[in-house]
Formats: sequence, C-alpha cells, structure tokens
Amino acid sequence: MPAPLERRSVRATLRRPGWLRTEVLGGLVVALALIPEAIAFSVIAGVDPRVGLFASFTMAVTTAVLGGRPAMISAATGAVALVIAPLMASHGLQHLIAAVILAGVFQVVLALLGAARLMRFIPRQVMVGFVNGLAILVFLTQVQEIWGSPWIAYALAAVGLLLVFVLPRLTQAVPAPLVVIVLLTVTVAVTDLDVPTVGDKGELPDALPVLFLPDVPLTWETFTVIAPFSLAMALVGLMESLMTAKLVDDITDTRSDKTREAWGQGAANIVTGFLGGMGGCAVVGQTMMNVKASGARTRISTFLSGVFLLVLVVVLGDVVALIPMAALVAVMLFVCWATFDWHSIRPATLRRMPKSELAVMLVTVVGTVWTHNLAVGVILGVLVAMVAFANRVAHFVQVERELVPAEAAGAEAVARYTVTGELFFASSNDLYTMFDYAGDPQRVVIDMDRSHVWDYSTVTALESVTDKYAQHGTTVEIVGLNEASRRMRERLRRRD
Repeated sequence: MPAPLERRSVRATLRRPGWLRTEVLGGLVVALALIPEAIAFSVIAGVDPRVGLFASFTMAVTTAVLGGRPAMISAATGAVALVIAPLMASHGLQHLIAAVILAGVFQVVLALLGAARLMRFIPRQVMVGFVNGLAILVFLTQVQEIWGSPWIAYALAAVGLLLVFVLPRLTQAVPAPLVVIVLLTVTVAVTDLDVPTVGDKGELPDALPVLFLPDVPLTWETFTVIAPFSLAMALVGLMESLMTAKLVDDITDTRSDKTREAWGQGAANIVTGFLGGMGGCAVVGQTMMNVKASGARTRISTFLSGVFLLVLVVVLGDVVALIPMAALVAVMLFVCWATFDWHSIRPATLRRMPKSELAVMLVTVVGTVWTHNLAVGVILGVLVAMVAFANRVAHFVQVERELVPAEAAGAEAVARYTVTGELFFASSNDLYTMFDYAGDPQRVVIDMDRSHVWDYSTVTALESVTDKYAQHGTTVEIVGLNEASRRMRERLRRRD
C-alpha cells in the first residue's frame, strides 16, 4: 500500500528509491494514456493535435509546481474542448488562444475571491454521483475507441483487462498498467496485427512548443467575443479540478489547498495559452490511474507525466504510434471499475438511503452522462440537493396555539403562539397562514424562544403577521428572540 501523503513529500520520495520508482512509473503510465486523449480532444475542439498535446504537457508541468493537490493530473480535457469548439469554428485559433489566456486570468481572480471555499456546499451524494457518472462516462468513451474494430482488438483488450486485475496480486514492483501497455504493444508489433493504434488518432508533433502571442486586436470588441467562452471555460475547469482534488483527498486521506489549486489552474492556463495550447483542467481518469492504479502520491508523478508526454511524442513518436488502443482501453476500463462507488448501489444501501438523497445522486449521474459534461451534472445535483433540503427544512417549523383565559392571564384573554424551527425563506413563507387572526382575543403573544430568524423573508413574514393582527385591532407582542434574531429583526424591519 502506498504510504500516506504526509510521509510522501517530494524531498522524502527523492531519498527513497522504492517511492521514487512508483512516482516515475506512474508518470510514465499517465503520459502514455494522455497522448490519445489529448489528440481526441483536439479533434473535438477543431484544432491541430499538437495544440492539445502541448496543452497536456504545460498543464501537467505547471500544476505540478503551482497546484494545491499533489499527484493530481491536469491536461487538455473534453469539457474544455466542448466549451471552446464554437469559438474555434467561428473565429479561429488566434481568438481561441486569447480566450484560454483570459480564462486563466478569470480563474486566478475567482481563486482570490474565494471561489474554492464554495466546495463546502457540495453535498456528499453529489460527490458520489460525480464519481459514478465519471466512471460511466469514461467507460462509454473507451468502448468507442475500439468499437467496430476487428475481433482481435476486443481479445487484446480482454487480455489486458485480465492482466491489470491479476498482476497487482502477484507483484507490485512495476505498475500493472505499464506492463499491459508494453506487453500488448510488443505483441502487436511482432505479429503485425491489424488493430487501431495511437498513430491512427493523428499526427504527433516533431518539435518543442514555442512562445505564442495571439494575433488579435486588443479592443473591447475582442473582449466581448472571447469573454463568454473564457468565463465558461474558467468555471467548468475550476469545478472539475476542485471536485477531482476532493476525490483524491478522500482516496489518500489527506487534505489539499483548494485555493492554491484554483489559482494554480489559472496560472497553468495562462502559461498554456502563451505556448500555443488549448488549455485544460484536472483529468479525472488519468488522475485515478496515477493515484489508484499506480500508487503515486507526490508532485513528482504529475511533473514527470508532462515531461514524459513531451519526450514520447517529440522524440519517440514512431514508437508511441505503435501502441494499440486496446491496451489503453484495458487500463482505462480498470480505472472505471476502481473509480465507481459500488457501495452506493448495493440493495442494502439503496433501501436505507432517503429518496431525496437518491434523487440527488441519480440526477448528478444522468446529467453527467447525458451531457458528457461533469460540471453540468454537478450543478444539476447541487440544485436538486438545495431544493430537497429547503423542502425538508420547511416542514420542520411548527406553530402551536394556546388560549390563556382572562382569569389565568390576570386581565384579558391571551392567545399564545409558540414557534419552533429554523425560519428562512422556504420555511417562513407559510408562517403567515398559521395564525387565527379573526378568532384570537385582543392580545396575542408570539414566543420565538425555540426558533431562529435567518433572513429578510422571515422578518417580512413577521411584519405581515403583526400588520394583519393590527387590522383586527389586536395587540401583538413578539418575545423570546435570541440575540442574533433580535438584531436581524431590528435591522431589517420596516420603519413606517
């Protein structure tokens, strides 16, 4: 088992050959898996494969240094490709690169404004849905990689999948994914099998990236063209990156600096843009490959994944082109299996889980798979969770009425209402209807000792209650407010 991250710092890892070997081999496996995906995402965005490959290199290397989540992999991604594809189609590469740079600036600004702290509002079931939706989405995309291929490609994938499951039980000296990739590549090269290879995905670059200054007018008009795409890219990238960082936190039982990760992603996109890349964010599949399948835990593996990628495509492009897609598919299918939260769909779990929680998970999964966008799934899941929470809390408010006769009250009859529960916009909207305005005596006491006022909607609701009683000539006294609720009511109530 990999050591906890607290004991797997970069300095400590460099002193331990066993740990260092894990990081180096993990970075190599990730680099091999990034190549075909970067090319595929370039096709989605409508750019040359080199634009996606260079983005994967610069994103990985930059976030390895600046990011807040060690061992997480950032590269060109499908979500970012989908966002910027329309801009590429309408205005070309120059505007696209300018949009990538501006997206990085937006991410840095959002990080400084505290956007990363919003992660605390993402419920657990949204996280489970995010993980399961990701596993399903990766599974579907990997099956498409060899769909329609000769039967031998499926056989190779099956053998690779068997090996990647069995080898870790025999030895962990070398990551099973690397063994599978090398073994199947040698098999295909020696037997000259006709199966899809990495070389079929697109032409690999033969030179290093160079400084790229987008040739666009520095005008307000240019800004209005690229800003919507940049903002969308910034939000999608941050959401995927922070969710992935939280996922790695859970797997490794460690914490990461989400704010640093947010501005680190922004800085990486700025660097990527100036080197002619299409930008990106955290790649969940390759991150799981690095952390779960390979056991990497430090920034070394992230950094080396970028370095190895560049060396492989520029120096060893002819060799990399021979890798059968079946080998990479087998590895990614294993990642899908390891990533999916199987406990969440056990019959016993489903029986115990409240229907609202189940709905949140399902909406997140369906939204992710249907749109092929993890960010959309997460947003939908959070919205459903908010509605479910508001609906649940709204029913917790109770109003009990007690009529105190004149003899007991000492002077005149009193209707005493006791309000229990948390009062905010969802729970206080019905407060107005819970009083007997026409049937109550001339004096009413509303006891708020068991409740708490949270917002302006509740203050307004209380004002509406007192106004309605005033129309009937009834005197209302509100008592029992705690100090925070009293201050809020005094600050927000009408001053007629």
